[in-house]
Amino acid sequence: MSAEACEYPPAGPGSAVRASTGRDSVSHDETLRTQLENLAASNGSPEWLRRAPTPVDESVRDAAVLMLFGRGGQPRTDAGRAESSRLADFGVDDVDIVLLQRASTLRNHPGQVAFPGGGRDPEDDSLVAAALREAQEEAGIVPSTVDVLGQMDPLYIPVSKFQVTPVIGYWAQPGVVRVMDEAESYSVYRVSAADLVAPANRGTFSRPDLKVTTPAFDVGVLKVWGFTAGILDFALDHLGWAGDWDRDAHIDIDF
Repeated sequence: MSAEACEYPPAGPGSAVRASTGRDSVSHDETLRTQLENLAASNGSPEWLRRAPTPVDESVRDAAVLMLFGRGGQPRTDAGRAESSRLADFGVDDVDIVLLQRASTLRNHPGQVAFPGGGRDPEDDSLVAAALREAQEEAGIVPSTVDVLGQMDPLYIPVSKFQVTPVIGYWAQPGVVRVMDEAESYSVYRVSAADLVAPANRGTFSRPDLKVTTPAFDVGVLKVWGFTAGILDFALDHLGWAGDWDRDAHIDIDF
């Protein structure tokens, strides 16, 4: 079902939602910002995503995606709710990240789940500017509410011939995300980190036609695989939030 505006469901009995204020809130925010800055400075990415060398020709186009982390998240799945208490120990049980499902009519990566983002346009004075513009156009994220903390190494995507730079952001003033253009996006969500790290929501997905097997996530409202899942897998490990999960578990994704 398409999501025009995607709020979290109200907390039910047994939901682990941390309400921190004052010094505790400031301390957690500083810790999260430091973690995200370190992620941006890691210059890292999954090894399998680095295997495709960037061709030296004019066919390659620069692109950027916004990995936007905020607070206020509540898990939607039972497995995610079970992980909340563990993440509370790190002060990140209410952290979420924005993900969207691309429209099925798009030429590149139709129907696939992605971070907000896209190709750099001539008017974009930087890759950061491109990521923020696309995030506003696709998900209604106001650029002035985002604190940009850095960017990771670019990665070449052979299928679309984009060299994609992940931009790390902290959503200082989180808001409602929504589909802005149905020709671009089918749905947009703020996805709880607890739902992403829950072992029962994780597995792998294979595309024999592309000869690729990638990490995958099933967070109830979205199923993530490919480039986005690879970056998420790396990021969750680097941030220290991920636990053990079964890499032999298969997640089925329809197209």
